[in-house]
Amino acid sequence: MDTLHPELLSSNLLMALRPADRMRLQARMEVIEAPRGMVLFNAGDVVRHAWFPLGPTLVGFRVLLDDGRGVETALVGREGAVGGIVSQGRLPAFSCAEVQFPGKLLRIDLKTLEALKAESLTLRYFFARYSDCLLAQVFQSVACNATHTIEQRAARWLTLALDRTETATIPLTQDQLSSMLGVGRAYVSRVMGVLQRDGLLATVRGRVEIRDPAGLRQRACGCANQVRAHFDEVLAGVYPAPEDDEMTAK
Repeated sequence: MDTLHPELLSSNLLMALRPADRMRLQARMEVIEAPRGMVLFNAGDVVRHAWFPLGPTLVGFRVLLDDGRGVETALVGREGAVGGIVSQGRLPAFSCAEVQFPGKLLRIDLKTLEALKAESLTLRYFFARYSDCLLAQVFQSVACNATHTIEQRAARWLTLALDRTETATIPLTQDQLSSMLGVGRAYVSRVMGVLQRDGLLATVRGRVEIRDPAGLRQRACGCANQVRAHFDEVLAGVYPAPEDDEMTAK
């Protein structure tokens, strides 16, 4: 009987695969340490690998605008993957993919992944469904950026990080949050000041400590819930469930 590599247990996406497909991938993957700020690829780079975040690891997609600002379009954790998951061959990236929360990644060469998908129709269909879920997240992010307030968007990002990392302490500066939201630091500073004044969080030396997760969720927009609902429809059990707020706050 084949032995499941313990690292795969930290990927919701890989654990949702059929056992035979999971074993095919496992044999060809390598574990990569992923420090915060590690760039997996920049816009225009030829993407040569696919990466699967493990445990609390978070990777953000950012699109660069003409004025040099970057706006985050998706945040991928243990429910997903980054890279040419469904494409045929190596293609140039449209966005930048950067590690936002450190941890580990599983990496596989795209040529190898293409060969494995050619051998397994179920593997090919599975990653096509995941691609649909990721696209839904991008669409929802576009709508969110266009219609919701900075406070709602900041609260949404923080609660997404909370659910994926399972920790109330998030290594994040206001400069980094403003960059991800695509707004000026002064706006983020005012929003964080309000959230801190209301007892929802505290900012301490380059990190954010979430003090009232339930209260923070109430200030966030409902975009994360819509993305979760689509994941549950297409890939049930993959998207991280909201953390127990009482347990997290302790």
